[in-house]
Amino acid sequence: MPGCDSQRNGCELPEFVEDSLGAASEIARKYAGNVTARVKDADPNQVLTDADTAISRLLTDRVERSFAAHNVIDEETGTAGRGSRYTWVIDQVDGTSNFAAGLPHYGVMIGLLDGATPIAGGIALPAFGEIYIAEARSGATCNGAPIHAAPDGDLANQIISYGIDVHPDRPDITTAECAQLAQLLLAGPYKLRASNSAFDVAMVASGKYGAFLTKSSRIWDNVAPHIVIEEAGGRWTQFDGRPADYRDPLAKAAENFTFCGASQQTFAQIQRSIRAMDAAAP
Repeated sequence: MPGCDSQRNGCELPEFVEDSLGAASEIARKYAGNVTARVKDADPNQVLTDADTAISRLLTDRVERSFAAHNVIDEETGTAGRGSRYTWVIDQVDGTSNFAAGLPHYGVMIGLLDGATPIAGGIALPAFGEIYIAEARSGATCNGAPIHAAPDGDLANQIISYGIDVHPDRPDITTAECAQLAQLLLAGPYKLRASNSAFDVAMVASGKYGAFLTKSSRIWDNVAPHIVIEEAGGRWTQFDGRPADYRDPLAKAAENFTFCGASQQTFAQIQRSIRAMDAAAP
């Protein structure tokens, strides 16, 4: 692929994303089942493997070769600011704990911001041989076939996924969040499924789950899912329904993000429940 400047020079974003995720999937499958992992010193909820390092190197190198003037945010290597309006956001293995444990519920994600707006991105599920691609105003696909979030009335809207990170130093936070989750599930009522990974995002985008929510994530957990789910006809916001905020993305690499990604029907119902709980809180 020829190099691209900050205006993209005619580069085909979906093809670049798909090719990059395909190459990353090959690396992930090579390491799967034979992984050396360690817990990150700065965050006991985060795990690092050799596959993370290899995929990070692959994706950042590909971006730098094809979009040399663009900024990059990578979970492992950090940020590379080049003064561009465009920022690539990379999560080399999303669901690393699952991957390290030998589970298939993990993925690779890469997304592109134009200023604060996601304009392209994709998610690979290497264990399932699936690649989800989206570009602004062009819809979303899985392995080339169009996908759609669950329509109103579909039984998939009764299934939600919810990710919780444990805070050993603040057990009250975890206890309160579990209590809120119980209220949220009962208000549906919903069936709970959870891998807390890119797999759950893909299930929402493809209409198999109604929603995926968490209060603990980073910018690289959001940009690719945002464009994929919204182009599939769903919604992606902060946990409480406010718009996701990617302004000055390079400065947000260390910030916590919350999110609610859902089909239109489930999003509306969940947000009504969240508002009701907030109103009833002392």
